Amino acid sequence: MSNQITLIDHTKHGDLKIIPSDFSHVADQHIVPVTLHEIARAATEYPIVFVKNSDTGEFQSVAMLGLKPGENLSVKDGKWLGLYIPAVVRDYPLGLILNPDVKDKVWIGIREAAKDLSKTEGQALFEGEQETPFLESRKKALITHFEEDQATRGILGFLAEKELLVSQTLTVDVAGEKRNINGLYLIDEQKLNQLSDEDFLELKKRGLLGPIFGHLGSLNQVNRLARMEVLGR
Repeated sequence: MSNQITLIDHTKHGDLKIIPSDFSHVADQHIVPVTLHEIARAATEYPIVFVKNSDTGEFQSVAMLGLKPGENLSVKDGKWLGLYIPAVVRDYPLGLILNPDVKDKVWIGIREAAKDLSKTEGQALFEGEQETPFLESRKKALITHFEEDQATRGILGFLAEKELLVSQTLTVDVAGEKRNINGLYLIDEQKLNQLSDEDFLELKKRGLLGPIFGHLGSLNQVNRLARMEVLGR
């Protein structure tokens, strides 16, 4: 997925339209970030696991779309095969531009090189100098996703503090081949069950029980990915 993004402006982008995505921009991504708010829907199709940024120590929840790098089993011939499309994929080709020196403010950007842009067909971004209802709706979805992502980072920090996220290797059988998937973190069920009543209640207050159980249940979807890989989706 191209990350080259430019601040959206009617003088530069007034004649651009967004056409339906062919999802080719994520065809080689085997994991994509999801917020905790998405887990209930995403977990019905994808394994939801956690990864750790080695530089910052921050955890991130991700959906596994394939069992090896460069393989997205949810995209075939440019079409998305699943029912749920993660927000980070739906946002494209728009995105947010952050300035670390200006807190509590974000700007809307666009990836000018995206194949999803046209001057002749699709949903217009501007009418004259005014944003179209389509662009306003897309901007609102972007901001909501950003807010949910920020909340997710904070909550995952709480899980890490309680030592509930543990490094684990997933072993999956792909047509008789045992494949180990490393670099993942899962919720430790034993530690979860050993939490004090106070800490467990804190998880409930933070709205974490649903995402936690969604994550744990979603791990069975690994076998679904293995079947999709064998059958060629």
